[in-house]
Amino acid sequence: MHSTTSERPVDGGAPLRPTAVDALKIVIVGGFGVGKTTMVGAVSEIRPLSTEEIMTEASVGVDDLDRVRSKTTTTVAFDFGRITLGPDKVLYLFGAPGQQRFWFIWDQLFGGSLGAVVLVDTRRLEDSFYSIDRLEHHRMPFVVAVNRFVAGPGLPAVRDALALAPEVPIVDCDARRRESCKQVLITLVEHLAHLNTPTRESLS
Repeated sequence: MHSTTSERPVDGGAPLRPTAVDALKIVIVGGFGVGKTTMVGAVSEIRPLSTEEIMTEASVGVDDLDRVRSKTTTTVAFDFGRITLGPDKVLYLFGAPGQQRFWFIWDQLFGGSLGAVVLVDTRRLEDSFYSIDRLEHHRMPFVVAVNRFVAGPGLPAVRDALALAPEVPIVDCDARRRESCKQVLITLVEHLAHLNTPTRESLS
């Protein structure tokens, strides 16, 4: 299988530091065409590995293209990117494929992950239900990031539509912009830190 690499104005990116001994893993999930590959490419410090393939006639009647008619490629395995967090810590990003026929890969990507980002398109909120269901099944912490393709319902309305628990963070983002994607990841890291902070009740 031929794999392509996302275009990015970097010359391969910075090499992995020899002092990096602590690897952290985060998965980005969501519906088909919601922007997962774009997000990994925007925030990764290296030219990301992308297993995007040109969509062929084999996808006709299988992949729903009604609201993503401009999409000509699709992720068939996963996207992979990297962010250095410090001298000894590195964050690995895995973007999961969105089509139902590739969902069997998700459980493998979830292995060893600290948490996840659910990327949402308000035009197709129902495409996010499976992502949230699988993460809740695995008891994996996650945040919801609304990729604003068009003006749509506000975050409270999206929260209600997705039936999110009150403690699940939800934020707006632009998957094309590095700083916006970084804020999503910061929100997830802060959420993970909060979940791992002992409460007064647990200490008593």
